[in-house]
Amino acid sequence: MAPESDSQLSLSSRPLLRAMADNWWVALVRGLFAIAFGVLTFIWPGISLLSLVFLFAIYTLIDGVVALYGAIKGRGQVERSSLWWLLFVGITGIAAAILTFVYPQVTALVLVIFIGAWALVRGIFEIIGAIRLRKEIDQEWLLIFAGVLSVIFGLVLLLKPGAGALALLWLIGSYAIVFGIILVWLAFRLKKLAHNTHGT
Repeated sequence: MAPESDSQLSLSSRPLLRAMADNWWVALVRGLFAIAFGVLTFIWPGISLLSLVFLFAIYTLIDGVVALYGAIKGRGQVERSSLWWLLFVGITGIAAAILTFVYPQVTALVLVIFIGAWALVRGIFEIIGAIRLRKEIDQEWLLIFAGVLSVIFGLVLLLKPGAGALALLWLIGSYAIVFGIILVWLAFRLKKLAHNTHGT
């Protein structure tokens, strides 16, 4: 019998990595919607505050639902405590969307602070999750980088909420695009691991 390849051995001995590889599409969907949200902020520079509010709510809702689904589905393959960070990322996104839909008539300043707080909380959960799972996930640096990016973005918005509207719009759009690209990159790396393990 031929020995297991490095990727097969890696996944067979690391249930959490295997769970994430089998559900690689979770990161892909989250990344694609983040990129779409970011691109829309650039090609729609004259977007009204109300439209931006609903666009943000739709993005966070989709991101939250997909993350929550991934955490619940992956829970059957690993210990429940292993994916708690993704669970909280999902809950945070859904909660942010609900609050945005409930209070759409917010001021620009409140919206900026709200987005900053959401990004900060999500980033902290992603960093904690990546650090706790570093023994199993070979690509934990991607998760850490995405989390750090979210934390920096959130802090900038919270510290400079009164910056110019156009500058803030570009900042929000740039963050979403970069964050999305990182997730898409991670998704395809996980897909490759899954493909090498299961074969064609």
